[in-house]
Amino acid sequence: MGAQEPLVMDLGDPGAGPGTAGGKGSSLARLTRAGFRVPPGFYVTTSAYLDFIGRDGLREQLLSAVSEGSPAARIGDLFADRSLPAETADAITRAYAALGAEVPVAVRSSATVEDQPGMSAAGQHDTYLNVRGEAAVLDAVKRCWASLWSERAIAYRASHGIDPGQVGIAVVVQRLVPAEAAGVLFTADPLGGPGTRNAVAGSAGPSDAGLSDAVFISANWGLGESVVAGDVTPDVAVVDRASKTLVSYQTGRKETMTVADGLATRAEDTPPGLRAKNVLTPDQAVELAQVGLQIEKLYGEPVDVEWALVAGQFDILQARPITTPPAPSGSTPARARVPDDQEQWNDSLTGDYLWSNSNLGEAFPDVMTPATWSFVELLMSRMVFPPSLPGYNGYGRIGGRFYVNVSVSMALESLVGISPRRFISLLSPVVGRLPPVEEIPRPRLPRVKLMAKRVPALVGLFRRMGADRKRMSLFLAGSPDRCGRLRAEIGRASDPVALANLWPAQVRPLLVESFDMLVAATSRDMTLLTTPAKLQSLIGESDATLLLSGQQTGDTGLASLGPATGLARLARGELDRDTFVREYGHRGAREAELSAPRPGEDPAWPDNQLAALARAKGTEGGAGTGRDADALLAAQEAARAAAWERLERADQKKSAAARRLVARWASAARHREAVRSEVARALWVNRDWVRRAGELTSHGDDLFFLAQEEISRVLNGDQTPLERVSARRAVYETYQALPPYPTLIRGRFDPVRWAADPNRRTDYYDEHAQPAASDETVPDGTITGFPGAAGVAEGIARVLRTPDDGTQLGDGEILVTTVTNIGWTPLFPRAAAVVTDVGAPLSHAAIVARELGIPAVVGCGNATARISSGDELRVDGAHGTVEVLQSRPQGR
Repeated sequence: MGAQEPLVMDLGDPGAGPGTAGGKGSSLARLTRAGFRVPPGFYVTTSAYLDFIGRDGLREQLLSAVSEGSPAARIGDLFADRSLPAETADAITRAYAALGAEVPVAVRSSATVEDQPGMSAAGQHDTYLNVRGEAAVLDAVKRCWASLWSERAIAYRASHGIDPGQVGIAVVVQRLVPAEAAGVLFTADPLGGPGTRNAVAGSAGPSDAGLSDAVFISANWGLGESVVAGDVTPDVAVVDRASKTLVSYQTGRKETMTVADGLATRAEDTPPGLRAKNVLTPDQAVELAQVGLQIEKLYGEPVDVEWALVAGQFDILQARPITTPPAPSGSTPARARVPDDQEQWNDSLTGDYLWSNSNLGEAFPDVMTPATWSFVELLMSRMVFPPSLPGYNGYGRIGGRFYVNVSVSMALESLVGISPRRFISLLSPVVGRLPPVEEIPRPRLPRVKLMAKRVPALVGLFRRMGADRKRMSLFLAGSPDRCGRLRAEIGRASDPVALANLWPAQVRPLLVESFDMLVAATSRDMTLLTTPAKLQSLIGESDATLLLSGQQTGDTGLASLGPATGLARLARGELDRDTFVREYGHRGAREAELSAPRPGEDPAWPDNQLAALARAKGTEGGAGTGRDADALLAAQEAARAAAWERLERADQKKSAAARRLVARWASAARHREAVRSEVARALWVNRDWVRRAGELTSHGDDLFFLAQEEISRVLNGDQTPLERVSARRAVYETYQALPPYPTLIRGRFDPVRWAADPNRRTDYYDEHAQPAASDETVPDGTITGFPGAAGVAEGIARVLRTPDDGTQLGDGEILVTTVTNIGWTPLFPRAAAVVTDVGAPLSHAAIVARELGIPAVVGCGNATARISSGDELRVDGAHGTVEVLQSRPQGR
């Protein structure tokens, strides 16, 4: 690549090969020269990039930063602090002006390692949509260059043995087309096996017909980002290759659509009228399939194509050879598929059992990386549950998510005299709604062998729990400083072997002690399980619910409310930012996932939280509610005081008995929540250890795809475990792209096939059941769940996927989501009520909502499938019902 090569090239330039325009760029050049409709644009060539990093020693600084394991943010600063050379900036601005005055463009990275055999690198480098103006385009180009040096991109190239100094990057700048609809298509079998046509497309025909002779299309309204990112359930069309006829068309839910907004893009709720309407006509689906087949002929192999529908015609945005056999999904990129039989992460395949993630779903809301799963196994080993007998797993992973084996648990309890019906009665506040007893399969456990193992272990466990309860206060008081010191020591470690030695010496013992304390704290759950019924029989349901909200009082507040109450203190100046981060920076929506950043790692986190609180209180120009957590807690405290006074006047003996019950309940709840907080703090230590291991070995976030013991082996010089990283990452990304699985699963469950079914149930999957209609077709407008927190509220629904979407929650709206945990707590004061798919009376949503006096219905199973943002709801927390009073108006 010499200096004579241009800095900018036209989109169809014959010289635009992989070395000049990168993988994506050379593919677009090929398509343009072949006469396909490709939006006009130009390339900023690899020569421009190499010239940029060749100045002022930047290339040497980048390579040094990589070898030292410097954070990606520091590498990004090296780019941000430098201006583009004048000749490069001039060439880009002239090419941009030729596209039209201030025209919106898409600015896409095109690395030289992209879209090559075995090297898709998809999604690893940056893309910016709806960029307008010369300055914005120049900035986006520079940011694309910087993305070549992200932590993930560096680790990916290292895993493929690519020298960091031997890679280049171009940038594609194209006019952003005003897409009416967009999506992806594949010209190869989307599942890669026989019977796919019936399983996915639902068409008639022999079960072994497969889809090897079909083109698979996913489509949604708006820009294609929502489909590519797997954020929606798109329409799915299957077109026969030979006859050029539509085999099947399934209308997806199309929950959201991506639209241009200002100088970026945003996701907005799809209007109901468009949700129900097919994106493509039969003729359009066939026409699009033919375009895909023409591209396949050009490339000489099956292709993955991104397309857009503009003014009734199809534009091609990108095409690449299929580097991984694809699999369709209702809300995952069709290219996703579990590629390795050795990495299924699916314990449902072991037999006919009932699995539930109702309680665990809030602690582990996502697919877990192998590093996270290894600490989960360590936690469960400290609980002496399940019995350590081959073939009888009391917990496991299904599609990478944590589930409890209800069948084994029920059979286990029956050995000690707890009947199945009693088991359901006792555990329903924890595991949620279960099917009728007769529908729950129960294995025949080997009683003698089991008891011989279990009884001695239980005796040891009970003794340990008793000792741990006695020293729990000491543990809670010392944990923050202990974790802080160990994190600092990990950060100072400069030798891989020394860091490896920290695992058995300090990190693992910290985790074990934290887990033991959690076991000791949760052993008080019988108090939490039985107290509500006792209190209700004594003083009535209404007063019982109110008085059980007093967990925030006393010397130890409820840890789940810490981030919300701490934020109010920070806003009043009672806490400084450093103290706020130190006390609450370890708590977040994904605090149990080791690969996920902690809020405290983001310097802007406190300011962002304060800004959201100001908006909610109406101090940033909005009306607001004027409420924060402290205001709601004060209102609840006043209501409790009035209730106690009323009870005292009516019956002093009952009042005294009620106070004893409430005191035991509050103490148990506070201890459990406090220990959970310290477990999260210990997991931050664990995360820092893995991150430092990635830095010292130059393997970056690859190490999150290894178990803890495997990471230690790599630190000690054994590279063998790294051979599994590529397969594990592929499995993780496949499962992570799928929507959350049903709360209850019976039998063998294939997450990819389930997600591909537009009529899938989101509450309960039964391998043996006949196919059922989608949840959305249930005629009764009432949704039922568990009573989480008493009270009745009416308002507008706001369906959110993650706490990061919290800015969409309007003051006084009803929060509807799959599951909540500590990361959602700051949003609760703004909500009129809370509704969740996952949960039970002891779940996070129920406890925090009760404390704040906000009505809540939890464990609905399918609320997010049946409710749309903008629907008018009536939430009855005492009776566990949610009524859809009025569906959102068309087009809202």
